[in-house]
Amino acid sequence: MDYVASLRKIPLLSKVENEDLKFLASMLKEKQTKKGENVITEGDSGDEMYVLIEGTVDIVKKTIYGDEFVVATLDAGSNCVFGEMAMIDSDKRSATVKAKEDCVSLSINRKDFDRFCNERPKSGVVLLRLIGINLARNVRAGNDNLRMVYQALIEEIETK
Repeated sequence: MDYVASLRKIPLLSKVENEDLKFLASMLKEKQTKKGENVITEGDSGDEMYVLIEGTVDIVKKTIYGDEFVVATLDAGSNCVFGEMAMIDSDKRSATVKAKEDCVSLSINRKDFDRFCNERPKSGVVLLRLIGINLARNVRAGNDNLRMVYQALIEEIETK
């Protein structure tokens, strides 16, 4: 499969030099996930970041009681990455990513990511910017959700 063409669809990577994109693509591993299977599981260790290139996935969290709920749904058309937090901070996976349909994703592990950034620093900055944008978007969404839950709690208390 031509990973370069798939990577080129990601807006921030569209300006990366072709040789750097080929170098990045050479480090990627393809993962096929069947409908209903987990790409990654909340609480597991991991050091890979993924780019979804085919299919749709749900981002799933567990409540403190163990109930699952869908936080977001991502599709390949949105040129999304996931798993970047564990790749960067070596902590456990913060959510489960479950295939809604058969999926194909590309992964890069921390060691190869570091190598790419060290050997291709200009393009490494672009990739880090992509990760930063993704993390910032997730924090903002979390803040909005927290604000809604807080408001609902206040309204519930005031009506009693």
